Amino acid sequence: MADTKPAAEQSGTYAIVEASGTQIWLQPNRYYDIDRLQAEVDDTIKLENVLLVKDGKGTTLGQPYVKEASVSLKVMAHRRGPKVIVYKMRPKKKTRRKNGHRQELTRVMVESISVGGKAIS
Repeated sequence: MADTKPAAEQSGTYAIVEASGTQIWLQPNRYYDIDRLQAEVDDTIKLENVLLVKDGKGTTLGQPYVKEASVSLKVMAHRRGPKVIVYKMRPKKKTRRKNGHRQELTRVMVESISVGGKAIS
């Protein structure tokens, strides 16, 4: 049976980057929802805080960041996450508080992962 996965997924190319105070696993040609970024739709963003890069040749681990590595992202849309209900109640005190929260998100498409100026994906 033939493999129908794209070449990037077959080789297992990915990068772990630091963005918005969190670490995110990114693969090329996939979209992700991350915390809201200050960018317009269709802008290209470059993330420089790359912690790890895995490609067909091997794994490069940064201390703390991989030198000359970057991930290029294209902003697709600004969205809001699902509603989360926060309900606090103190028993026997007749105190109740109900709150809702929707996280502001940015949907981005990973265009390329590059190390040393050369795109590996």
